[in-house]
Amino acid sequence: MQLILKNISKIFNSLHALQNFSCVFTEEKTSVLIGSSGCGKSTILRLIAGLVQPNNGHIEIDGNILSDSNLISVRKKLGYVIQDGGLFPHLSAYKNISLMASYIGWDTNRINKRIEELSNLTKFPPDHLNRFPAELSGGQKQRVSLMRALMLDPELLLLDEPLGALDPLIRFELQDDLKDIFNRLNKTVLLVTHDLNEAIYFADEIFLIKDGMIIQNGNVNELINSPAHPFVTQFINAQRSRFDLREQNK
Repeated sequence: MQLILKNISKIFNSLHALQNFSCVFTEEKTSVLIGSSGCGKSTILRLIAGLVQPNNGHIEIDGNILSDSNLISVRKKLGYVIQDGGLFPHLSAYKNISLMASYIGWDTNRINKRIEELSNLTKFPPDHLNRFPAELSGGQKQRVSLMRALMLDPELLLLDEPLGALDPLIRFELQDDLKDIFNRLNKTVLLVTHDLNEAIYFADEIFLIKDGMIIQNGNVNELINSPAHPFVTQFINAQRSRFDLREQNK
């Protein structure tokens, strides 16, 4: 899926979350948006998903400007995993995953086949599908959230700090599984994180954002060796001890 943001500005209560933000995300690659809390990276995903509207500028998806008239059709082409997973607590894992497919009229056989495929893909135990979110571990909840996002086989996958609330061991395991899933599916992926270690591990391209603007994009070596702004070096040095080991094992 071709995704272009052109001169996007977004203001919340006089606060500029994004300022003349322009970007082209590479198709079938994993782009990671990284930066400090409040820099605007989550707002970018919300804009692409049509949950909020820009004050200025526009978003192009496969050559079409995102608007109210095509929002529903576009949403069928994207999957979205929010920070805490966003599962409905009164629905079983199965019901959470199948919600959108049921809404658009998939029959039971088609839904069951797709959920079986996704259970295998995400390593989610099928005998847990009838459990409710409160009965699942943190890692299992995130696997259900990912399955729900992938249910309609979207072309674009948006993930907003999907592993941020997990303990380190579970997070490490899910990082490996997610990376394998991204490599196997060849989808366009946008992942938000504040963790440079995670960005390096997942990204084909890193976008470092500060105050609603891209400070620099590229791979980690470009950011380290050719920083475009003093903030780039400052951000990297603040996390350097945390990413060396993961980078060596990438």
